[in-house]
Amino acid sequence: MDGNGRWAKKQGAMRIFGHHHGIKAVRETVEACGELGIKYLTLYTFSTENWNRPKLEVDGIMQLLVSTIAKEVPELNKSNVKLKTIGDIQSLPSKARKELESGIELTANNTGLTLTLALSYSGKWDIIQATKAIAEKVKKSEISVEDINEELFSRYLATEKTPDVDLMIRTGGDHRISNYLLWQSAYSELLFIDDIFWPEFRKPHLFDAIYTYQLRERRFGKTGEQVKKETN
Repeated sequence: MDGNGRWAKKQGAMRIFGHHHGIKAVRETVEACGELGIKYLTLYTFSTENWNRPKLEVDGIMQLLVSTIAKEVPELNKSNVKLKTIGDIQSLPSKARKELESGIELTANNTGLTLTLALSYSGKWDIIQATKAIAEKVKKSEISVEDINEELFSRYLATEKTPDVDLMIRTGGDHRISNYLLWQSAYSELLFIDDIFWPEFRKPHLFDAIYTYQLRERRFGKTGEQVKKETN
């Protein structure tokens, strides 16, 4: 969800103004996913690297996170959305953690869209924490080295019960994934939207992105002929 700060600067406002306006884009995206029957949406909300931003902006984002979760969770629950989070959650301020825990508990039994907020998250952090957990199991002889494969490793990632990424969308014009879901995006389709900042993102933009995704051929290392044969 990139471009909040740059959008705000174009309006002659402080960067936090853009983060506030990004909430409407989140709301519309969640609603659109529900309308389309999409089961999983993960939002890169705050990266581990974002802690290096100016303290005033970081504090503002954390305060906004607390107020937004408190305000939006009742509507998420009403819409049958399950709230989850991934990342180094212990590094968040206590008020933010408490709001998250409350929202996760309230929506735990919902069966519609699973909305995951990546907070204080990075793909490298995720891979390292999974590696440490597996190494500890090996050390205790609960897992042998020979047991380690892609399936086992995936179970120790923060996204253990979430499918790998089908489509990754980045607004704001940058053409990189910025340390996001590195393992899970090995075969995801990437879509970079150059002319839209996140606060401007609306349902039609998501619909266009899904349509673009549908037109792509996902081969997973196979030939196009093999894929066509398997799908016919």
